[in-house]
Amino acid sequence: MHALVTNDDGIDSPGLAVLAGAALDAGYDVTVAAPARESSGASASLLGAEHDGRLVVEPRRAPGLPEGVTSLAVRAAPALIAFVAAHRGFGPKPDLVLSGVNKGANTGYAVLHSGTVGAALSATTHGITSVAVSVDAAEPQHWDTARLVTDHVLGWVRRTPLNGRTLNVNVPDCTPERLRGLRNAPLASFGLVQARIHENEERDLMLQYAGTERHSEPESDTGLLTRGWATATLLRAPYAEHDLEVPALP
Repeated sequence: MHALVTNDDGIDSPGLAVLAGAALDAGYDVTVAAPARESSGASASLLGAEHDGRLVVEPRRAPGLPEGVTSLAVRAAPALIAFVAAHRGFGPKPDLVLSGVNKGANTGYAVLHSGTVGAALSATTHGITSVAVSVDAAEPQHWDTARLVTDHVLGWVRRTPLNGRTLNVNVPDCTPERLRGLRNAPLASFGLVQARIHENEERDLMLQYAGTERHSEPESDTGLLTRGWATATLLRAPYAEHDLEVPALP
């Protein structure tokens, strides 16, 4: 069995080693292929840099990665990396794609914009079991908690097929002893950060980011994460509603 590990924080993120270690211990052969630089907010973009028609890829070790694991820096968005992997661009087609561990939570309907989640959704559309993992901190201190949850989740998805869905996992940045557990969680109305657009005096469009009220939806993924729970949310990749009644053209 083969696993691809990617992210949107870039090849220098220690979160890659967390997922690679979990996949190795679960019995997977692991390849790390992550963006050469941070690609946060890339969603499912298929942007990449080419040279003479070839995707730009170079060997570069992610920090803390176990010896013997192939590690590549790719000048591409995370979803394109997953797409290329699905077409055997980095070796055998993966049986599993792990995306993360992202620095910062990916919750609410804002997951639409996440490069971490976008990579997992891209893999799912190609029939690959896919899990996105994020930790609720800009500079995480407790990677061991993220590893604990990832180990548990990997055992779960190997026993329970996701059936065309992507598993999005968020972990609080706390010690394992303070972790309350793992809960199924619906998406919050937005996420932990929301963008607002307004015009300045020169009528230029200005984009501002502000934190949302974490406690306004206590049973959502954001609310549960804030209260010390790790959360698991199943996301559907592009889905067609077959029951739509379309009016006939005259």
